[in-house]
Amino acid sequence: MSQKNLDLQKAEQAMRQAFDLFQLGSSMLQNNSATASGKKIRTKKSHTKSKTIKKPIVTFDSDSSDSDEDTTPEEGFEIDTEETIKVPKTSDKDFYLKYSDDYINFTAQNPTTFHVVSFFSKLLESRGFKYLSEKEDWTDLTPGLYYTTRSGTNLGAFALGEGWKPEYGAGIIGCHCDSLAGKLKPVSKKSKVDGYELLGVAPYAGALSPAWFDRDLGIAGRVLIRVKDDSSATGYKIVPKLIDSSPKPIARISTLAPHFGAAADPPFNPETQAVPVIAFSPGPDAEPTEKEKKSPLLKNHSLELLRYIAELADVGVEELVQLDLDLFDVQRGTLGGLKDDFLYAPRIDDRICSYSAIFALLEFAEKPIPKGSFNQVLLYDNEEIGSLTRQGAKSTLINSITERVISALYEDSESLTKVSFANSIVLSADVTHLLNPTYKGEYLEHHYALPNIGITIALDPNGHMATDSVGLALVEEIARLNDDKLQYFQIKNGARSGGTIGPSISTETGARTIDLGIAQLSMHSIRAATGSKDVGLGVEFFKHFFQDWRGVYDSFGDL
Repeated sequence: MSQKNLDLQKAEQAMRQAFDLFQLGSSMLQNNSATASGKKIRTKKSHTKSKTIKKPIVTFDSDSSDSDEDTTPEEGFEIDTEETIKVPKTSDKDFYLKYSDDYINFTAQNPTTFHVVSFFSKLLESRGFKYLSEKEDWTDLTPGLYYTTRSGTNLGAFALGEGWKPEYGAGIIGCHCDSLAGKLKPVSKKSKVDGYELLGVAPYAGALSPAWFDRDLGIAGRVLIRVKDDSSATGYKIVPKLIDSSPKPIARISTLAPHFGAAADPPFNPETQAVPVIAFSPGPDAEPTEKEKKSPLLKNHSLELLRYIAELADVGVEELVQLDLDLFDVQRGTLGGLKDDFLYAPRIDDRICSYSAIFALLEFAEKPIPKGSFNQVLLYDNEEIGSLTRQGAKSTLINSITERVISALYEDSESLTKVSFANSIVLSADVTHLLNPTYKGEYLEHHYALPNIGITIALDPNGHMATDSVGLALVEEIARLNDDKLQYFQIKNGARSGGTIGPSISTETGARTIDLGIAQLSMHSIRAATGSKDVGLGVEFFKHFFQDWRGVYDSFGDL
């Protein structure tokens, strides 16, 4: 090394030392300032298990946004959900952006339908809603706030007012909270390819399309665990536990470079060419321990995968009984555009309407429940695959909740349930399509939605949507009373239409149903976009629906 280089090296070392001293002094000044102002200086908790995965807990802050104190929970902190989950106020500064930010946190921390329902259950509990098990009797039900769940992926929440009668009907918002995912196969073990460990997954709805290639995929969902229980006849009990690898991706489906020619071009075989890689280990497979050999899953899944899942669940491999796991995009959502006009996120369809509907019910329930009112939010699973499951929209949940409430108040529940549905209004709230400016010619003129304006009503003269002229007029009147803006979406003649839970609910119950929702771009891609104000606009409109639907519907007489 030349003398010139030595001199330069000494100068650089001196500059680094000076910078370190400057940083130390700045840190001490900040700490002293924070202590003097009464602010707490938070330090992360240490964990004895270095591999334990701790995740931040989302905070919904209702304090004034004028405060300059950072109240965002840091990773590794244990925070009481009941104290930290709060609903933003419409009087808060940047109301819409606060809801968008909170939605981004929500969707990042709840990647599967199991997580979504668990999150909303805890949130409802923290806001005074009481859990009702479907396996128990509801005959002692009194007016108040309640919720129930089914299969861990289906939720119904409702606010029942004093003096409600079946002829008053119910205001119901139905959404679906399932989303496209790669589902772990019952036997996910596959033969290695030159040391590459592959994972057997199946597409849920439209997943594993080319949009899923070259994405960082995590694994999450529910596992069933065998726990010792001497009070049980079997000596054990089976309990569920949710796991989530976020923010760590564990899988990737890699594309073939275009240099290989036609083989790199779609279409691709989803069974043989959309196969995630989860590890590379050219040596012999690991051997299970004596305890692990007792695992009922060892013959179906790789030992390394089972060990990773067991670590996430904080149990032994031998305690795992069954797996219900998804692959999902681990990349967080974000606000985007030059002026933050957009919200980019995974799994928008239809968790964004589910989120807005639940928070609308929470805002509605902050005040005393109006006398004679009965308002519900129903979140369904399996809409993306047809809804024909016990937790789907073609199941009995909507009928069960209404009939059980009536049974607690009246004797002839079956007949009165029909009366109630005949007087009810259901909003089938599912995402619809924003205008894609690159393909404007594919949209019907005057029948497309734009971001940050308001809820979009979905119409289809061929019955794929449940909206009729009376329902359309009713929603328009509710919007007029509250100065909410509405948009309209209908496909062009000859174009293919999607479906929603609306026609199913309308057919099953006889209740008038209106299809509407928040509009988005890139539907059924692995990531999508909507307006940055649209979450909050959804909350506002759904809240206004709960407040005004009954009075408006009364003006329609026997229509």
